[in-house]
Amino acid sequence: MKDNGVLLIVDDVQSNLNVLESILKDEYELKLASNGKEALEFSVLKPIPDLILLDVEMPGIDGFEVLEQLKLNPKTMHIPVIFVTGRDAISQEERGLLLGAVDYITKPIRPVIVKARINTHITMKHQRDTLIHQATNDQLTNLSNRHHLIQMGMTIFSKAKRQEEDFCTIIIDIDHFKTINDTYGHLVGDEVLKSVAIALKQNKRAEDIVGRYGGEEFVMLLDNCSLNNASFKAEILRQRIQMLLPENIKVTASFGVAQLNNSHTHFELLLKDADDALYRAKKNGRNRVEIHNL
Repeated sequence: MKDNGVLLIVDDVQSNLNVLESILKDEYELKLASNGKEALEFSVLKPIPDLILLDVEMPGIDGFEVLEQLKLNPKTMHIPVIFVTGRDAISQEERGLLLGAVDYITKPIRPVIVKARINTHITMKHQRDTLIHQATNDQLTNLSNRHHLIQMGMTIFSKAKRQEEDFCTIIIDIDHFKTINDTYGHLVGDEVLKSVAIALKQNKRAEDIVGRYGGEEFVMLLDNCSLNNASFKAEILRQRIQMLLPENIKVTASFGVAQLNNSHTHFELLLKDADDALYRAKKNGRNRVEIHNL
């Protein structure tokens, strides 16, 4: 993939696609779509586009409708869209900007203008992505941070309640972590945390969310996951961590697992049940999985 980003170009006229492709192919990874339906399909396929160049007038689903549907999808709602049109109509431009387009380019295509405007909006998109990453990720482990975990937990909790779906939470605590820091130093302790974080990330589903809750504690949010599956996953993770030996140090972890039930009126109560199960795991000897039972 080219470093500058990924562009999705949408136009029902092949010659227009060819012109834009020839202008942009050396600087960007390109996806080409010839109608609105393809645009919506390609916009969610990885790699997700960093920017979309969208023709306004197309048969079937026109550019305005495509933009409206992009804005309704959480996966695509933040992708900047530049409309490309053969008409220089103020009303049309106003409609597009009100729907959420970031810019307008009129045909015939002028390469210098196209490149300049795309570069501006790609730069702004990357800056925004960086700020979001810094605000939601833990600097040491590159997992979700506590704030983002709670936000996502509340979102999944509400959806699971509304749709009557399974939702489980796992809290993981590295056993005797203070002793590791006191014995080997905080830099080694940081390496242990990073090693455990990698193990958690590598052994999760794509839809699972894992983050550092604080200190040596981690949390996993398992949407659409039964209690049996969650406890099985916790046991697998416990075994993986036990095999790590970061910095040649034997590391173990304790796990508390809880499932959403009718007694949970908000996410923090589900998290508390997982924490209670974790406390029991520590009390019962550590390096074990405990499940919260009603």
